[in-house]
Formats: sequence, C-alpha cells, structure tokens
Amino acid sequence: MNRLPTEKILADSEPSPDTQIEQVTAALLVGGMGTRLRPLIPSMPKPLACVGSNSFLQLLVRQLRHQGVRRLVMCTGYLADQIENEFRDGHAWNLTIDYSREMHPLGTAGAIKFARRHLQGPNFLVMNGDSFLDIDLRRLFRFHCEHGGMATMAVLQVKDGARYGRVQTDADGRVIGFVEKTGNPAPGLVSAGVYVFNQSVFERIPEGPSSLERDVFPQLLSHGVYALEQQGVFIDIGTPEDYARAQQICDCLYEAALGKTILGRSGP
Repeated sequence: MNRLPTEKILADSEPSPDTQIEQVTAALLVGGMGTRLRPLIPSMPKPLACVGSNSFLQLLVRQLRHQGVRRLVMCTGYLADQIENEFRDGHAWNLTIDYSREMHPLGTAGAIKFARRHLQGPNFLVMNGDSFLDIDLRRLFRFHCEHGGMATMAVLQVKDGARYGRVQTDADGRVIGFVEKTGNPAPGLVSAGVYVFNQSVFERIPEGPSSLERDVFPQLLSHGVYALEQQGVFIDIGTPEDYARAQQICDCLYEAALGKTILGRSGP
C-alpha cells in the first residue's frame, strides 16, 4: 500500500481548535470479518481495503483528526495485527490510539462495551469502520448536548433503502421507531453509522455479543434517542459494488475528509 508521507498527512489534516472535540474519544468499529468483500481482499480486514492509494481506515482517521479529535480507540478483531501495525500508537498522526481487541466476535454493541475502559468523559463518539459520512462532528455534539438524550445518530435519506433498516422520527428529531431491513428498494431515512452516546448507555448493553441496531437502540427509545439528518456524501464499502464506487469518487472523499469541499449527496 502506498501511503502519504507523514508530513503531508499532518499538513493536510491540521484542524481548527475546538476544546470540546479535543476532549472526546472516538471509537472506530473495525473488527468485522467483511465476508462480502473477501473475494476482493482475501488477506486483509475490510477497513484496510485501499481507496485510491491509501486505506479506507486512513480516510476516517484523517477526517477525525481534521475535525479536532485527538483520542481514538480502535475496536479490532479479525486480522487485528494488520490494523495495529498500520496505525500503532497514533504518534505519526499526532493522535493517541488505543486498541480494544476482541478475541471472538462481539457485534457492534458488544465491541463498544468491551472498550468501555477507553471511553472516558461524559459523551463519546462511535463510527463504523466501513462507511464514510461527510459530517460536521461539532454540530452533531452540540445537537446531542442540547437534546439531552442517551444517544444521537446521524441519519440521511437514501434513494434505495434495501440494505438498511429505516429510522422513524418525530418532528423534533426524536427517534420513535425502527423498521427492520425488508429488501425493499424504496427510499427512506437510515442510520449513517455515526453516533454519540453518553456513559449511561453501558448499562443498557448486555454482556457478550450484541448488536446496536437489533439489541440496543430499540431499548433506548424511552431514554431518548435523537437523529440529526445529514446532506453530505455517504458511502458504505460493504459490497463489491460500493467498494468499486468508492474508487471512482476517492478524490472527492479525501477532499470531504479534510473539509475542502461541500459535497452534494452521493450515496445509495
């Protein structure tokens, strides 16, 4: 993999100061097995799949750093050594990176609970490691704090919701329900894989393997889950078709990660 020189990374990724964001820890869910992409990347974890000349995970790290995040925890599992060798302790990125390595698959919620000791502070950020969303994280945190819920999710309207469960909200942005995946290609409001949680969420995550989408979010509705709709570019590289599309728009993705452009919607 051809990597950008460290000095280029640091120059391109310098964020504007934001004390609140600098105190936030971001958890990246990068432990999945990526079975649908296995024919294309048989010997590496999905987040390390190349988009252009660098890994997809590097795109996410650059985005977080540009927006001021300084502390990351990578929730690893499948082929964890490769991710740890790629990013190490984060020094080359002017970041602190810790690792929470699961010995067996724990699911999205189980991975977060397993990483609990790393996720200090009243609120923390969680991002899927196989999707990119052009988002203002400061705005998301402000929205979360203003509404006072247990969780906030970034959502967006998609033209084809066949791959996603749908999110139902009221006029105030409070989530009132979820609709399971139906395979129906109709448009709908879906989760974009970027979340803010407060510490009380850990009491709602069961021990052992569990899913945010199936096991946790439905149980949080009475405690306040809010959704902030996004308009920027979104891509999930979980299928060969979308991975190929990521290659086609990789320059735009890197520009969006560094806040250099305001992109219109491009996604499912």
